[in-house]
Amino acid sequence: ELFMAPCRADGTLAGKPVELTKSLDRSADAFVPTQKGEILFQVEENAGNSLYSVTPGKDPSRLCGPVGMLSSLCGDSSGRVLAMTEARMNRPAEVAVYEPGKGEPRLLTGHNSKALATLDLPRPESMSVPVEGASMQMWLLKPPGFDLSKKWPLVYLVHGGPQGAWEDGWSWRWNPSLWAARGYVVACPNPRGSTGFGQKFVDDISGDWGGKCYRDLMAGMDALEKLPFIDKDRMASAGASFGGYMMNWFQGNTTRFKTLITHCGVFNFESMYATTEEIWFDEWEHGGPPWGPNRQSYEKHSPHKLAANFKTPMLIIHNDLDFRVPVSEGHQLFTTLQRLGIPSKFINFPDEGHWVLKPRNSEYWHREVFTWLARFAAPGAR
Repeated sequence: ELFMAPCRADGTLAGKPVELTKSLDRSADAFVPTQKGEILFQVEENAGNSLYSVTPGKDPSRLCGPVGMLSSLCGDSSGRVLAMTEARMNRPAEVAVYEPGKGEPRLLTGHNSKALATLDLPRPESMSVPVEGASMQMWLLKPPGFDLSKKWPLVYLVHGGPQGAWEDGWSWRWNPSLWAARGYVVACPNPRGSTGFGQKFVDDISGDWGGKCYRDLMAGMDALEKLPFIDKDRMASAGASFGGYMMNWFQGNTTRFKTLITHCGVFNFESMYATTEEIWFDEWEHGGPPWGPNRQSYEKHSPHKLAANFKTPMLIIHNDLDFRVPVSEGHQLFTTLQRLGIPSKFINFPDEGHWVLKPRNSEYWHREVFTWLARFAAPGAR
C-alpha cells in the first residue's frame, strides 16, 4: 500500500499517515511525487506493469498499461514527465519516457536494436485459462521458424515465489525466449499465488501449495494439450524455487511430462523449516511451526511423502550457498530418485546461492539443462 504523511524537518512524522491505495486491489511499487501533491506510481498488473496517479482523498486512476516490465522510475523537476527502463519478453530493457496524455511510454534508446534485428523472436501470446472460481493468465512463446502444420515439443515453466509472476519482461536467468529458441513451444503460466491479479489470487496459495495452484497448472496443461501443434509425447516442465517445489510435487502427482527439471526446490517441508534462513516465511505459509496447530499443512503437500509414486526422469540443480532452500533438499531428492532407480542427475554449484549469477556458471547451467531436456524431449518440429 502507498501512504502519505506530513513530516517535520528532521524526518519524524507530524501527522497520521493517510492510505492512498486502499481502493486499488494491486500492490504499489516505485513512486514519484509531483509539485502539485499528486503521486505517480508503478503497479504490477495482469502480467505487466501499469502507471497510476493518486492524490489524497481520491481513488487512484490508471495512466497507462499494462505494458512491459518497468523499473528505475524517476521524474523531472515537475514530476509530470517520467523516465524509466522498459523491457519485454522479447527485448532487453531500454530507457523510456512517459508523458501524460501521450499513450504508452516512448522508447528513447535502442541499444539492442541491431542485434535483435538479426533474431527471430516472436512476441509472446497471452492466453486465459478458466480455473476454479478464477481465470489464469498464461504466456505462450513459439519457437523461431514456427510452422503451425507441424508438431512441436512443449516446455512448461513454473515461476518461483510463489508470490511472483511471469511478467512481459526480460530476464538474464530464466529467459523463456532462450528456451523457445532451442525449438520448443514454451508456456509460462501465472497460477494461484501469482502477483498482479488481485490480493485474493495471491493469498490463495498460502497453506495450499499443492492444492489450487497445482490444479490451476494442470488446467493450463489441459488447455495446451488441445492445441493442434503440441506434441503430447514430448512435454517437459521446469521451475526454480517455488517452481522447483512444484516440479517435486509434479513428480508425485502426474506422469504427463517426459522429464522434470527442478532448481533449488523444497522436497521435505519439515527439514526445510529447520534449515532455512527465512523461518518466518514457512510459518506464514503454513500457519505456524511443524509442531503447531497446522502440522497437517507441512505433511499434506510435502513432495517427499509421495516418493512411492515417483517415475519421471529428473534433473536436480542445487547450490551450496542457498540458505533460502538449503542444498540438503536437493540431496534428499536425488538420493530418493537414485534408490528408486529413476534416471536422475544432480548438478551442484558450490559458489552460488539461490540463483546462478556468475556468467560461466550460467553458461554451464544452460548447457546442462538443454542437454538433459533434449535427451527426453527432443527439440524441433516433426
